Amino acid sequence: MRILLQRVSRAEVRIRENESEPHGRVTGRIGHGYLLLVGITHTDSQAELEWMAEKILGLRLFPDDTGKLNRDLTEIDGELLVVSQFTLYGDARKGRRPSFGEAAKPEIARPLYNQFVSLLRQRGAKVSTGEFGAMMDVELVNDGPVTLWLEREAGAGPLDNPPG
Repeated sequence: MRILLQRVSRAEVRIRENESEPHGRVTGRIGHGYLLLVGITHTDSQAELEWMAEKILGLRLFPDDTGKLNRDLTEIDGELLVVSQFTLYGDARKGRRPSFGEAAKPEIARPLYNQFVSLLRQRGAKVSTGEFGAMMDVELVNDGPVTLWLEREAGAGPLDNPPG
């Protein structure tokens, strides 16, 4: 599982049903928090989803009163915008057209994506989403900028450093 996490002051996702539609319908909108671009591979399981949910919610990427990154998402009453992004598994090492063979097929990725969103909500996070498999316009204001690449390979074992 791969996630590109961006700390944002605001973000939103719109779906345009057709090209003549100028703005599209908003499916998710957040204020201060994280935009999560989520890539799922064919070997991902519940273990990767749980590890990522715990990691993301435990990260201290928001400043305290002294400016030190010492607060997590819940401490600032932040929100999550979760967007499926199979292209995170694009391999562009050869040729000019990336290969997406490591990205899970939709019938595997969709239920895992939905489970991930559910896990975040079960842990108390305020979550908005894009629409799985749709062409989306994602607009964001990157705060900082603070951007992290998170990756968890299937079978990696228990949490090395549990949040906290």
